[in-house]
Amino acid sequence: MVISDVQYDSPGRDDRTNWSLNKEWVDLTNTSGRAVNLFGWTLSDEAGHTYTFDRFRLDGRSTVRVHTGIGRDRSTDVYQDRRTYVWDNDSDTATLRNDHGRFIDEVSWGYHRGDGHRIGDGDHRDGGDRWIGGEHRDGGDHRFDGEHRGGGDRRFEGEHRDGGDHRR
Repeated sequence: MVISDVQYDSPGRDDRTNWSLNKEWVDLTNTSGRAVNLFGWTLSDEAGHTYTFDRFRLDGRSTVRVHTGIGRDRSTDVYQDRRTYVWDNDSDTATLRNDHGRFIDEVSWGYHRGDGHRIGDGDHRDGGDRWIGGEHRDGGDHRFDGEHRGGGDRRFEGEHRDGGDHRR
């Protein structure tokens, strides 16, 4: 399981309408070929706002989008049912933990806490090779060029510290 994409800055004005709240989301992707039971898994921000999955099974090689606002859960979209924004537009960290509280993945954007360094589209720590931008904490930065699920192309840039150029 990885955090595969984040829309932390809802397009348009931040007016707290349900439409705007639901344009703020996090995509979680099951990269394995087997289904994963997400019951009890959590997705949280730096301020401690936490979404806990109820009964939800994510098929292998599938993605679920976790929206901030109110909506009806489906196989590809779930809703936190909040009336305020969760993800900070300037800097924040999305952290995924399993039902035992074990760290699974996290993505950060904006300024790192304490060091003042701005990072690109996200600092991703998953111990693996899938990355969507910024510094990869496994020692490299991986590039991804692809189509964004919400429509339109999105380009993620970076450089790999081993001197290689990895593009998808």
